[in-house]
Amino acid sequence: MNDFVLRGNICYSADPDTILIRERAYAVCTDGVCRGVFDELPDKYRDLPLTDYDDRLIIPGLCDLHLHAPQYAYRGLGMDMELLDWLNTYAFPEETKYASVVYAERAYSMLSEALKASATTRAVVFASIHPASTALLMEMLERTGIVSYVGKVNMDRNSPDTYIESTAQSAADTKRWLEDTIGRFKNTYPIITPRFVPSCTDELMAKLGSFAAQYNVPVQSHLSENLGEVEWVKELCPDDPFYGAAYDRHGLFGSTGNCVMAHCVYSSDEEIALMKERGVFVAHCPASNMNVGSGIAPIRRYLDAGLNIGLGSDVAGGHTESLFTAMVEAIQNSKLYWRVIDNDKKPLSFENGFYLATRGGGKFFGKVGAFEKGWEFDAVVLSDHALPHPQTLTIREKLERAVYLGADVKGMTAKYCRSKRIL
Repeated sequence: MNDFVLRGNICYSADPDTILIRERAYAVCTDGVCRGVFDELPDKYRDLPLTDYDDRLIIPGLCDLHLHAPQYAYRGLGMDMELLDWLNTYAFPEETKYASVVYAERAYSMLSEALKASATTRAVVFASIHPASTALLMEMLERTGIVSYVGKVNMDRNSPDTYIESTAQSAADTKRWLEDTIGRFKNTYPIITPRFVPSCTDELMAKLGSFAAQYNVPVQSHLSENLGEVEWVKELCPDDPFYGAAYDRHGLFGSTGNCVMAHCVYSSDEEIALMKERGVFVAHCPASNMNVGSGIAPIRRYLDAGLNIGLGSDVAGGHTESLFTAMVEAIQNSKLYWRVIDNDKKPLSFENGFYLATRGGGKFFGKVGAFEKGWEFDAVVLSDHALPHPQTLTIREKLERAVYLGADVKGMTAKYCRSKRIL
């Protein structure tokens, strides 16, 4: 059903500092596209099917810009380790198992079910180096009804003997996988995925950059996440002035299309300037940055600079796929940054966190993340009935409380993606 009306307490971001709230209003969708939000339903829409959600909250679907699908199976483990040790102890051994499509099907079914049941309607996803299992993941995510970009990971150096490709194999497998999956699905798309600079030679990076341009597909990777990693990149790429330049010289930093870089905890002034120039998206992953000891990303600085920013769960560096949790942690992280690192960078407000999870990350997918006229229609309906309170609350207070108290788990009533109800 592509033509319908939802009624309820509608909340969405107008900009990073403003949440528009329309009490008992109508959100109209025709031909799969939002036609706007109205206090009174216009006559021309009165014959459309109407679902009245009464006093429930209706918000845009949430957008996860960074998630490792094969890591979902061990989320919550190794959270006392730093990044590079954690990768070698948990990430690489687990991802090796996805050489088996049988194992991949079992593990990816758990992730797919969790994402479908979550408030996430859009996701940017790392798979493993295995093309068959990556294609399987795409098939499974397609069945959930959410929209996703999925990447076959590439690694041809500085990786375990059991989890590494030759340069030629990595490039050839990626090319075949791209040709097999481009245009194959309605809601699931390929994305070029060098794991990060330390795991990819210049030769492989150049191949991946050429694929991004040739096939017109976006790029995802990691950037300036951890101090040890940043120093390692300086040793591996001594002629590059900063980490992002090692991607940029191969056409993997927004010069050919959409690009999302996860973390950006230690980005230099030059790196930030190039991200702004190229429109690179920052996937802010607060839980992961805390769990694996990377640091506190300067998100207020990025917002003030006008960078494209959204949130990432970064499962399994992040311990949950819930972007409600990510919103809370982004705000908490920013308070620590303000208090401990730079008193001039004021903490994120709730409005800022909500923007990052919806309209901010939604921009990666196009006109997504708000109930604006002409935008794609994604929505999540929330009830706070399982969160009793004695106060009389405003709609904005109900929304903030729903995020902090986990209404994505305790009170999700319905979920729509691209105008189709999927829960």
